Amino acid sequence: MGGTSSVPYAPTQTSEMPVSDTDLFGSVLLDQLEWRNPDSTQAAEWEAEGWYGGDFDKLWVTTEGERLSGETQDAFAELLWDHVAGRWWNLQAGVREDFGDGPSRSWAALGVRGLAPYGIDIEATAYAGEAGRTAARLRAEYDILLTQRLILQPEAEANLYSKRDPARQVGSGLSDLDAGIRLRYEIRRELAPYIGIVWTRQADIDSSRAFTEAGYVQLVAGVRAWL
Repeated sequence: MGGTSSVPYAPTQTSEMPVSDTDLFGSVLLDQLEWRNPDSTQAAEWEAEGWYGGDFDKLWVTTEGERLSGETQDAFAELLWDHVAGRWWNLQAGVREDFGDGPSRSWAALGVRGLAPYGIDIEATAYAGEAGRTAARLRAEYDILLTQRLILQPEAEANLYSKRDPARQVGSGLSDLDAGIRLRYEIRRELAPYIGIVWTRQADIDSSRAFTEAGYVQLVAGVRAWL
């Protein structure tokens, strides 16, 4: 008669497989490629990131920006070294370049990225630039699984600057605040169209007051993709 052995399986030398933490991997995420309609003018915005490296150290490239009437208005790109600093947190350091409408600006960057309690994805980065300029960028997002394919994503981002920069339409203090919610459907994990609504508020660069006007609301539609 056949039966099931009660002796636990003990791997032999030939069944063991080598484990390596020096293997290198890479990934590219087009997090947002979306269309908006501010003041009856078609606008496109993007957020993308890619990384390559091992389990503890990676090279990150991130970019974010806006195109209005076919021209890049406000954008940046970052090149960062990423190092695991804890179970849920990574330390990042590198450089950032602002480009688009107005003169380019270069910054040194230092920040953290990881998962806060309840699975909230957090990014917090401080910047030091030319002429004594400093800045900070804070971002948080969270995925709510309505079904296995339908996902609701609240998101908020704030940018702060120590000095006004009229040439780049940047105010001092809390320069801009962007909050939105997007509903995406994963056709497959690598491809997900979405719709959403975004509220944006910007500082008046000609005033010492942080915000002089109420924010404005836009409908958005876009796609998220892993490459």
